[in-house]
Amino acid sequence: MTTTQDIRDVVEAELRYDPLIDASDIRVRNISGDVALNGTVPSYPQYVAAAAAARRVGGVRNVHNHLEVALPPGNYRDDPTLTTMANDALALNVTVPDGVEATARNGNLTLTGTVTYGTQATAAELAVAGLTGVRRIRDDIEISADADPVDVSAHVHAALDRHALIPDDSDVTVEVGQNTVTLSGHVHTWAEHDAVVDAAWRASGVYDVFDDLTVTG
Repeated sequence: MTTTQDIRDVVEAELRYDPLIDASDIRVRNISGDVALNGTVPSYPQYVAAAAAARRVGGVRNVHNHLEVALPPGNYRDDPTLTTMANDALALNVTVPDGVEATARNGNLTLTGTVTYGTQATAAELAVAGLTGVRRIRDDIEISADADPVDVSAHVHAALDRHALIPDDSDVTVEVGQNTVTLSGHVHTWAEHDAVVDAAWRASGVYDVFDDLTVTG
């Protein structure tokens, strides 16, 4: 696919193909592989799934998700109810450590607390993402761990070397400062991009990951 129209048509087809997405009010714009999603979806999981569907399409270099979650009337939950639902879901999830809490405001959930690994923060987001009434999630969880930055770099490089989706000739570079990882270089697909970022987050002692990767399509 080399033209703007081609990529837009294929993204629209992929959105319609995914049974988990109601694409009836999604509008797609594309400029040289930069894809923007506009319109509404009826749930937060569909908001996430729509962006993932667009990234699956060859030639897509970036996805700007401008979708709004327009909850059906029966799915609205008031702030106290949604806050209780979210905190119950966090407490019942064995991968989320104690101390992570959620607060709801007009369907927008804010997560706070402290975890040891980035994957635990991701687990907290996943624990509440599918709750009825969620429109958006803001992750304000802090990551606290003690690790030598040199060790962090070694762990990330080893993880990248092991990963099946990351080619041996990859030019991805890893820089570590104050336990923050900066990723740069080129990847061919969004699947490869996500594999690199996920590998970095899984390293012990990583507080944050800055993604400067370029998806070549």
